Amino acid sequence: MSPSPSPSSRVALLAWLILVVAMLSGAAWWWQIGRPVALPDAPTARIACVSYAPFRKPGETPLDPHAFVSPERIDADLKALSERFDCVRTYSQGFGLNAVPAIAQKYGMKVLMGIWLGRDLALNDREVTMGIATAKAYPQVIRGVIVGNEVLLRGEQSPEAIAAYITRVRSALQEVHVPVTYADVWEFWLRYPQMANVVDYITIHILPYWEDEPVPPQDALKHVADVYAQMKARFSGRAVMIGETGWPSQGRPRREASASLVNEARYLREFLLYAGSVDMPYNVIEAFDQPWKREQEGTVGGYWGIFDVNAKPKFSMQGPVVEEPNWIAGWIAGAAGAVLFLLAGIWRRGLANTRSRVALMLAGFATATSIAWQGRRMLFDCRNQLEWLFSGLLCALALLSAIYLARRIAARLAGAAIQLPDRRVRFLWMFGLAFYDLLLVFDGRYRDFPLGLFWPPAVGFMIAALMESAGNCVVPIIEERFMACLLPLLAAVVVAQEIGLNPSTWLWLAVNFATAGAVMIEWRRAVRLQAYQSQATHQ
Repeated sequence: MSPSPSPSSRVALLAWLILVVAMLSGAAWWWQIGRPVALPDAPTARIACVSYAPFRKPGETPLDPHAFVSPERIDADLKALSERFDCVRTYSQGFGLNAVPAIAQKYGMKVLMGIWLGRDLALNDREVTMGIATAKAYPQVIRGVIVGNEVLLRGEQSPEAIAAYITRVRSALQEVHVPVTYADVWEFWLRYPQMANVVDYITIHILPYWEDEPVPPQDALKHVADVYAQMKARFSGRAVMIGETGWPSQGRPRREASASLVNEARYLREFLLYAGSVDMPYNVIEAFDQPWKREQEGTVGGYWGIFDVNAKPKFSMQGPVVEEPNWIAGWIAGAAGAVLFLLAGIWRRGLANTRSRVALMLAGFATATSIAWQGRRMLFDCRNQLEWLFSGLLCALALLSAIYLARRIAARLAGAAIQLPDRRVRFLWMFGLAFYDLLLVFDGRYRDFPLGLFWPPAVGFMIAALMESAGNCVVPIIEERFMACLLPLLAAVVVAQEIGLNPSTWLWLAVNFATAGAVMIEWRRAVRLQAYQSQATHQ
């Protein structure tokens, strides 16, 4: 059994097919997100009420106890919001937000005023005291006072403790006739129905994306209507308000609930049509994207806004919506990648022919469109300079690895016999993939899938292994063999966690199979070669 100087025609055809499919897939993905999507028009661009938090600029976060928002900043925000919204909902009296009612009054807006409750009892007392004073000063502006937001969900206070705070506020505001409520996800009202006895009306949160059983966008409106009807029936005779509802424009998908700009626009338009038809009190989350939330909820946490961080509308309420208007940038990146890969290999003597050049260009286009996808994700994912630097270095490593592999693949397609790719490079990518697999399995709720980063080396290692001559094969080291067995199992767990409904998990499984498959192919081929050589020796 002697090594063949070039791969068999069947293997070469398979390699060409993979390269072409990879190139076309990259081009098709970018083209698809640039197509206008027809959606139902909203009945109006004006919305009854919206959650307002001003922490949208770099470094701003309510997690900083010393954070403060100036009245001038709030004034500018509410002046702009008054053109689209009749009311704003706040969540705290701190950070200068107790100035919201006075400023809202200037622009003819109402306020659902929040009093924040958490674990800190001293802070809770200050919030309640400030909230009572503010509501008494501006009773004509306050549509309602919300004492506590999702405190039961977070497990930070008992129902009895929350009820005591609510009773205190209600007693203080009876003379000014300001209604008082508590807000939480709808399931917790069913779990603690006694909370209805201490409020003037019930405020529920319905977020189809965040449900324990995530709801796809096409079914989201029916889910909201069903839940609202269920709550009205459960608390018959009581007023029920939807205090939060909305859809994220970026972030990881949860089963069939995909976070996208198109889906956010679809949900909000359909919800406004529904809310108008049933005359239902509601509040939409939220006015502005909130980058600070990404620290707690991953990428998706920062992209629930109707406006972006620069206070610009993310989509219109009428007409088609485009997910990525600059989609052509993906094709430009692909063309640049094709040229880069060609230049990286053209000086090598074994690559100075048409077949190798075409292979390099296909690999370059596919790689660049994939890494450009990852670069687009970085625009939404990265929270600071360190994350930008780290993600950028990983993308550069993926690009260099892909060039390294493409040159060997192109040389084999041209009939040149070359050495196997350096196993240290493959081991590095396998280790990184296994590490991220473990994070997804044990702490994956808020983690994105870095598909654009891992796809190029995964496909490259797979093709290189398929095309390697038998004479060059050696048994992969035990660490590689262990990870090759582990990677598909971990990725399969991720698929199972999403009960097979999340397309991203299947793509992630394919990445793991491709990476592990390269090792399995070499392992099997090396074992067969050793058996052949042993048999030949005994003969």
